[in-house]
Amino acid sequence: MQDLLIPKMTVIGTGLIGGSLALALKAAGAVGVVTGVGRGLANLQQAVELGVIDRFSQDAEAAVADADVVFLSTPVKTLPVMAARVLPHMKPGAILTDGGSVKEHIVAEIEPLVPAGVHFVPGHPIAGTERSGAVAAFASLYQDRRCILTPTERTDTKALELVRRMWQAAGSEVVTMDVTKHDRILAAISHLPHMVAYALVNAVASDDRYGEDILKYSAGGFRDFTRIASSDPSMWRDIALTNREALLDMIGGFESMLAELKQDIADGQDDSLFNFFLRSKERRDALL
Repeated sequence: MQDLLIPKMTVIGTGLIGGSLALALKAAGAVGVVTGVGRGLANLQQAVELGVIDRFSQDAEAAVADADVVFLSTPVKTLPVMAARVLPHMKPGAILTDGGSVKEHIVAEIEPLVPAGVHFVPGHPIAGTERSGAVAAFASLYQDRRCILTPTERTDTKALELVRRMWQAAGSEVVTMDVTKHDRILAAISHLPHMVAYALVNAVASDDRYGEDILKYSAGGFRDFTRIASSDPSMWRDIALTNREALLDMIGGFESMLAELKQDIADGQDDSLFNFFLRSKERRDALL
């Protein structure tokens, strides 16, 4: 156990994100005993059966007592609540870290709660699928994906380095940035696309002029584009509310771009439409 990066780890929220981290660290030989915490007994039992975790508990306070690292992987709005519960029970030298998609709100709420001797390293792995639960977890989720750490002036450098090594062991490229920059970037590349997907599905499903459900005629393009609208509604409600300012700004920019496209279609602007689509194609192709 002495040679392990993390001898004992507790994962609170044993689903896709937390479960995949546990599997990735196990595959890399970087973690010893992994304890899973959650409210759903059936999910926890399944997580043990699948080898995602080694043991489980529904008592979060007891489960963190001997952990070297505690990873919070619950909906964004519940992260400060869970942190307040477990931080007083963590041992000196232990590290609390998280996978929340919004950082400014989380850091502002959690950092004042951290007792002396315990460390908090806020983080966010940029990876995921629309699936949830322990059954959705897989070891390669973070392979060749970025993980953003958002340390503050209070972040312990040794704790930061251990969490960096943890995510590298899971296969991620680790970068650090300011919490505000993180939230604005994620509002653009993750949060806005989810809002658009949810809105598009609802807009099409609400079109009842033909007296039938037109979604049943959807093919690959629509299904691929709206795949993320199958994501957990409670998670995305929390993200929308906790990153409200940055998200509203991005929605405003998207509305302006959509209005431009709408006007070009209404006016029959051949060249403008072609250039609009070409710019988008070139930018999308550059991602590949």
